[in-house]
Parts: sequence; C-alpha cells; structure tokens
Amino acid sequence: MRIGIVCYPTFGGSGVVATELGMALAKKGYEIHFITYKPPVRLDLISSGIHFHQVQIQEYSLFQYQPYELALSSRMVEVVEKYKLEVLHVHYAIPHAYAAYMAKQMLAQKGIEVRVVTTLHGTDITLVGSHPNYKTAVEFSINNSDVVTSVSNSLREDTYRLFDIKREIEVVYNFIEIEQYENHPLGVHDCQRGNIANNDEFILTHISNYRPVKRASDVVIVFAKVLEHKPAKLVLVGEGPEMVDVKRKAKELGVFDKIVFLGNSTEVATILCYSDVFLLPSQSESFGLAALEAMAAKTPVISSNTGGLPEVNIHGVTGFLSNVGDVDDMALNTLKLIENKETLEKYKQNALDRASTFSIDAVLPKYEAIYKGVLVS
Repeated sequence: MRIGIVCYPTFGGSGVVATELGMALAKKGYEIHFITYKPPVRLDLISSGIHFHQVQIQEYSLFQYQPYELALSSRMVEVVEKYKLEVLHVHYAIPHAYAAYMAKQMLAQKGIEVRVVTTLHGTDITLVGSHPNYKTAVEFSINNSDVVTSVSNSLREDTYRLFDIKREIEVVYNFIEIEQYENHPLGVHDCQRGNIANNDEFILTHISNYRPVKRASDVVIVFAKVLEHKPAKLVLVGEGPEMVDVKRKAKELGVFDKIVFLGNSTEVATILCYSDVFLLPSQSESFGLAALEAMAAKTPVISSNTGGLPEVNIHGVTGFLSNVGDVDDMALNTLKLIENKETLEKYKQNALDRASTFSIDAVLPKYEAIYKGVLVS
C-alpha cells in the first residue's frame, strides 16, 4: 500500500505521532510519502520505504500571508499522481484536512481516486479550529474526510460538542515505541544521574513547546514548593513563547540556578531516563504524549486532570491528577512520590506497565485496518 502522510514537521505531538507512525508502517513494507514544508524532526530519511516531498512556497509581494494551503494541496496532487498513492493520512485538521479535500477534488477531475484519513490531535479542534475564523472550514473538512480519528475519547467528545459533525469519529490512541526506552543505550535502570544533579537531589522534568496552554510557569511554582522540603533540580526541555515568563518566574522565586534549560532536543529518552517525576500542569491536553513518553521511561507523572490526561495518567497508580492551576496540590503530590524510595519505585514500575499498553504494536494494526477498510468502502 502507498500512503501519503501530511503533518507539521515540528517537535509538537501531532508531528511526532505522524512521523513515528510513518516509520513504523515503512518497517512493515508500506511505501510512505511525507508531504510537508521541511523534513519532520524525528524522521529517518534513509530508512527503506520512506520518501519526503517538500512543499515549496513562492514568495509574492501581493500576499500579506503566503497561501500555504494552495501550495500544499497542489503538492499533494503531484505526489499522489506521480507515485500512485492510495491514501492520504493528514494529521492536525488545520490546514491539512482542508488541503486534502481540495487535492481529492482536483484528482477526481483527472479520474484519480485517493482516500483521505484525518486524525484530530487537540488544539486543531479545541483552540484554533473552533475559532470563528476557521470553524466552518474545519467542520466541512472533517465531514468530507473518508475516515476521521481522534487521539482520545475526550477529544472525540469535544469535537462533537464544538462542531456539527455528521459522521463517526473513531478513537485511536497515541502510541509509544516502548523498545526505544527499554533498549536505550543508557537503559531505564542505569542512568548516570550525576550528569544532571547531585546524589541527594531529585530530578523533576517538563517537556513542551511553552505555549500558554502548557502553563509552564506553574511548573516552576511547583518546583519551588518542592524545594522547600526536598533537594531537587528541574530540567526544562523545549522552546516557545512562554519561556521568557518561565525564566522570569524562576528568578522571582529564587530557583533559577536550580533549573537546567536544555532547549529543543531529540534525546528525549535520555533526558527522561534521568528523571524522577514528570510535571505536566496543562490547561488542556487532548492526550498527553509527553506524559506517555515519560511513563515509558519509568517516570511517574504529576498532571492536571484535563482532556485526555486521565485516560493516560491513572490517579494514584502512575502518578497524580490535580485541578488546573492547583499548584499546591501538585507540589504535595510530587512530595508523596519522592518521600521514600519504595513509593517512588512502585510508581515508576506502574508508569512503565501502563505505558506498555500504548505500545505501537497494539495501535499500528488499528491504522492498518482503517487504511484497508477505506480502500474497499
């Protein structure tokens, strides 16, 4: 089967999931074609069965904003026609689902049929997609996809609540390649923690794109409260618009020198290998891929109880859930985890066991069935 994958090529969850899915499909013998404006950050371009097609934008002074949707849909048409793709799997509704619909119509004029599978990831529905400037087009694109999936039950219900959807949405959870952590060169059991912290310090970690929805300043507040009781270091991974406020808050609370800023990194498994607790106090999470990656590295999660997070992080088992913004409760829950070695080890093992249920080996067959089903429908 020949499949086109359209995604954002960034460190965000939708791009990571799309990339990992494409590479896993290629390993099983599918011919995979990525179509986007630059190679996805986690894409192994030299893998067998992987092809990349760049979307080029022609600069023209007439346009205040260059029309990426037009360039994307045109590139989709070219790739489908040249390589005889059977399915376009588009991740994140804006603008990919709309561009795929346009490509499908242009191809139909040439007597070429391609099926469109749209996967909804979160803010493309709950934040951006539901905005009045985009809602009508997003709603139309969803209703005119051949198959629509969402990454959690919470996101599925949000989509039905926010849009007038006429079709079924199938839940296919995000996944993890658990072997990346189990077979990591450092191993999830033998990390050199001294690279990050002293022997008596616990390591708390947060990974995100530092948009306002991530509430990253809450991470710093929680960390400061934990420091009042236990020696610790905070590792912050990623970059984004809220990082300036994060650093300001850290200086204000007097904890700046206890924070390690690592910026964007593709060494997530290594960083999580060092970690004792993962902090994710988001305003909204459709699934919480960062939490799942942490759990795969035997790192329990302190998170908000919003969106799809309760479907991943089980309260009192793999970590703890708190109301959005309740930094006092999050700090108390963090201290519960690190108050003794036996408690922390129990939660670490629970986290790994839970993450294993989201293995790519369990999720990949669901996408395969969707592709095969849409081609005979």
